[in-house]
Amino acid sequence: MILTVTLNAAIDRTVAVPSFRQGHRHRAVEASTVAGGKGVNVARTLKLLGRPVIATGLAGGPTGARLMERLAEESILTDFTWIAGESRTNLAVIDPTSGEQTEINERGPDVAPEELERFLEKLLYLARGARVCVVAGSLPPSVPASFAARIIAELKELGVETILDTEGEPLTAGLRAEPAAVTPNTTEAEGAVGHEFNDREDLLTGLRGLVELGAGEALITHERGCVASLLEGTERRSYEARAPSLEPVAAVGAGDAFLAGFTAARFEGLPPQECVRFAVACGAESTQHFGAGSIDPAEVSRLAEGIDVTVLDAAPAVR
Repeated sequence: MILTVTLNAAIDRTVAVPSFRQGHRHRAVEASTVAGGKGVNVARTLKLLGRPVIATGLAGGPTGARLMERLAEESILTDFTWIAGESRTNLAVIDPTSGEQTEINERGPDVAPEELERFLEKLLYLARGARVCVVAGSLPPSVPASFAARIIAELKELGVETILDTEGEPLTAGLRAEPAAVTPNTTEAEGAVGHEFNDREDLLTGLRGLVELGAGEALITHERGCVASLLEGTERRSYEARAPSLEPVAAVGAGDAFLAGFTAARFEGLPPQECVRFAVACGAESTQHFGAGSIDPAEVSRLAEGIDVTVLDAAPAVR
């Protein structure tokens, strides 16, 4: 079983607005409203890929009730902890004429310490039947940045691998707890290691930095694909994968689909190169859909066949 943790779940509203300009009145030509938050989006993709997954996290108020209804409609198994605060609503505006997207994300509800303790108790119970747990997304403002690290440490005691995808101080704190893997995007990784990436060498230095900070494995996503530092037994290798050139319908949630693809492949025990290939295929295919976490598994398989994964530090061939 795979668990996904979304501490700041949301209702995600995405609208397509041609020639979008600030300060002007527009009419949307397409709209989508789904249960969201990074971990929820990951669970949606995993469900579409046919992997066993339970989505858990925090939800509250009428928005939280709407979240649960949406997830039930998608037949995604859930076990959320109910809180007094109101779950957030996020808005993404996509301009199909330019390809630009604008995201407006609410900060999230206040969460009481006793509510966090109830959640953690539930998570540790669920984890008894899990092999992998994805901890993804932002934290509500009142949740300590160290809480993600606490989840990782507690799950490690149970022998459950954790994959972390967050940003800022929660990422930095989480790295110190030594998660099995982290999957930040370029900006998030730059913040964690403390310097900008201008080329491939910078990205590889960033990977090494994430591993030195505590990650067992690290993947950094960017618009063209990803670089990764992965283990095969005791051997560590660096990889680069390029996404296919596709005209995106919407890029919202592509990183979440990437994370789900990596988790699914890892869960199945695929070799590192295939995990990277499948992750990039999932992220790329998701850009062809209006709504985060949506993919066509058949198209993912087709795209994966054409994705080249380069081993960047392979040992020289023996002559």
